[in-house]
Amino acid sequence: MAGREWVIEAYGCDAAALADLEKLKGVFAGLIAALSLRPVGETAWHRFPGAGGITGLCLLAESHLACHTFPEYGTLCLNLFCCRPRPEWDFAAFLTREFAAGSVNVRSIERPYKNEPENRQLSELRSADYVPLV
Repeated sequence: MAGREWVIEAYGCDAAALADLEKLKGVFAGLIAALSLRPVGETAWHRFPGAGGITGLCLLAESHLACHTFPEYGTLCLNLFCCRPRPEWDFAAFLTREFAAGSVNVRSIERPYKNEPENRQLSELRSADYVPLV
């Protein structure tokens, strides 16, 4: 069993949307509903002064959902970690629709809970008979 983490960058986004706290709250609500996530409290938000962006963090029963926006660069960074399996989801289409992103980079990382040997192809060694040292 393993968790999954998505690390997502959206580029070429609409700067006004990236600075809109209500928009980001709606995006989090959309992700939470679409992926059947379970928040354990209210999302914490921080708006940077001036033309700065917004940081959001939602603690989930499954782990966390976080974002950082950079309106001055037209960039959104999103991170979601789930400790239970989730179906694949089209983050790129969602962020393109919500923020008019020109490009979206989605990395999906498996987070195994148990440390397993790297070389899993050596099953014959695992099943070998015990050989005493002389």
